[in-house]
Amino acid sequence: MQIQEEISSLESTIHDLLLEAKNQGATAADAGLSVDTGLSVNARLGEVETIEHHCSQGLGVTVYFGQKKGSASSTDLSAQSIRETVTAACSIARYASEDPYAGLPDPDKLATDFKDLDLYHPWDISATDAINLAINCEDSARHYHPHISNSEGASVDTYQGIRIFGNSLGFLHGYASTRHSISCSVLGERDGNMERDYWYSVARKHEDLESAELVGTKAAQRTIQRLGARSLSTRKSPVLYSAEVASGLISSFLGAISGGSVYRKSSFLLDSLDTKIFPDFIHIYEQPHLPGALGSACYDAEGVATKANNIVTEGILNTYLLSTYSARKLAMQTTGHAGGVHNLCITAGDKDLSQLLKQMDTGLLVTELMGQGVNPVTGDYSRGASGFWIEHGEIQYPVQEITIAGNLKDMYQHILAVGNDIDLRGNIRTGSILIEEMAIAGE
Repeated sequence: MQIQEEISSLESTIHDLLLEAKNQGATAADAGLSVDTGLSVNARLGEVETIEHHCSQGLGVTVYFGQKKGSASSTDLSAQSIRETVTAACSIARYASEDPYAGLPDPDKLATDFKDLDLYHPWDISATDAINLAINCEDSARHYHPHISNSEGASVDTYQGIRIFGNSLGFLHGYASTRHSISCSVLGERDGNMERDYWYSVARKHEDLESAELVGTKAAQRTIQRLGARSLSTRKSPVLYSAEVASGLISSFLGAISGGSVYRKSSFLLDSLDTKIFPDFIHIYEQPHLPGALGSACYDAEGVATKANNIVTEGILNTYLLSTYSARKLAMQTTGHAGGVHNLCITAGDKDLSQLLKQMDTGLLVTELMGQGVNPVTGDYSRGASGFWIEHGEIQYPVQEITIAGNLKDMYQHILAVGNDIDLRGNIRTGSILIEEMAIAGE
């Protein structure tokens, strides 16, 4: 009941802010407000390093004078500060240039059905218990193997927050959400060679987190597996992206079909609607209303209703990802993607990681990527990588200090399989992705 009262109070704040914008002459306005609290604990080598109690708040307002736009923000929610923030936004708008595409969404696009998406599950954990949990996590990693030589620490984090959004079309809604995580990173050393790796678990409900001991053990296992890493000679070979890094491939695809990239003509997938981007078996879809999922939302950053969406069917691109502004620039309709996608999913095949290794037979398993070598205009792709060299479907040795390269258009066309080892820890839910061939630059 208390959280609902807080949401109602903050909705009143947004209502008053929108009224103030109207009183100052704005023809339209929208506003968002957030209030967050949390606890973050870090432990290293069995001792507490930091304990942080978080408490933050902020609001942002955008006003329109016709099609002239101004925005301002503040961390002060007092009545006087709200008036001053609105005044600042109005002052900017009065001097801004006309933009024929600016404005609020069409009223019929706004969300009206606000499902309970099961996003709010506060974790009533004390700082002392969080410290003990972090220490137990790190101890599991440090004691896993004699070659674990040092630690970057373990952390336990819990956050809860409220988001409110409203506009002068009558949209006004708020909701509460939570997010909890446990993470650990340790170092291993053997024969003068030192490596580090990590693991983490994240969920809306703390009961859904992996145990602290398991997180620590996985971090240690991954670190030990990397010891003795070597480079490779330059070659071409199949490449298998493990699930935790495969989402980056899909992120590049999403960036290329976002409305901003398309109308700026800065995308390697220009004019690609209704064309084949992936093999026939690839189905990429969005499920924004999954209960308890990390990316779930009833509406986007403009209040436009979200909906289940088939973005790619049988390898064919069905839609761009459009906000109201980018849709108007392209003479199209918003797809409810202001702020991005919500629970993007890729249909998995019937093979887990070990079975995909056998399918690949000989090639590179990538478990970590470095650098930002992706050209969004041409699709050229070049990233530093580390992982494991595979022969006869089995790991032979860890590899590092290599670069993998290709062109995303070709890489997407030559995906051979998507694994069923789906990583649910983010907004992009995918298994491992096997690509037929890429260039590897090494020694």
